[in-house]
Amino acid sequence: MLTQRMPETVSIVGAGRVGRALGRRLHELGWHVGGVASRSVSTARAAVRAIGAGQPLDSATHQILNSRVVLITTPDGAIESVAKNLAHLGGKEWSGKVVLHTSGSLDSCVLRPLAHLGAATGSMHPMQTFSNQNVPDLAKCIFGIDGSAAALQVARKMIHQMGGVAVRLSGANKAAYHAAGSFACVYVLALMEAATRLLMTQGFKRRQAMRALLPLTRQTLDNFESVGTLAAWTGPLSRGDFSTVERHVKALADFEPGYLEAYKTLSRLTAEVLAAQPGAMAKDLDRVFRAATVAKRK
Repeated sequence: MLTQRMPETVSIVGAGRVGRALGRRLHELGWHVGGVASRSVSTARAAVRAIGAGQPLDSATHQILNSRVVLITTPDGAIESVAKNLAHLGGKEWSGKVVLHTSGSLDSCVLRPLAHLGAATGSMHPMQTFSNQNVPDLAKCIFGIDGSAAALQVARKMIHQMGGVAVRLSGANKAAYHAAGSFACVYVLALMEAATRLLMTQGFKRRQAMRALLPLTRQTLDNFESVGTLAAWTGPLSRGDFSTVERHVKALADFEPGYLEAYKTLSRLTAEVLAAQPGAMAKDLDRVFRAATVAKRK
């Protein structure tokens, strides 16, 4: 009954990586893709080619309203203005339509202009990374969702069809949800690059450094999944080996300041989230950091 009631027509505003990936998957699943709008017709055409369907538009035109469901996949900073423009474009025609944005840091309130006109509004954010080089498999991908009941119904239908898992966000600060993704994705990438550069100063070629680090990182993640955080925790802090930490600090002082600052910050965060006695470990770390700073000055 749900499948019969919900029309499988969708337009996409925003022709970037997320819009292309979602549009392509929905098209494969039998959804009719209508307008695909971008800032330029060339970008929209490229998106339509990637999706395999749709009508390229160089702006959000009235054709967007030919679909019952509209996905706004623009950068976060553009969503509010897009919502206002769409509201002005369609007026009362938005009544009964469903509009979902894909931001991880903004909730459905940013679509208020459309909600005031009768649209069901919400958000569905895939907890996944999208690069220009490949389209990720969305099966088993977690989607954070929020919004009105009607919007959530459509979001769940889409996610279920794609093989993903919908999780309704209940926290007051949605940006914390998105920050969690940054910890697990963006900052991991920055740490891997920093570690690679450190090894290269010790005679490693880039490819050798990557070959050394990737198995270490993969095994750590496998352990995190299979035995849990505390059992997977290794390294000097897990053993209370502060003399090694001190040597690390002294060595990193020879590099750009960001390396040492990151090491100190991550050490303190490790104590806070992993140590049985976070306060005691934090004091030991402060002592080591002060001693290493004094020794370096001498």
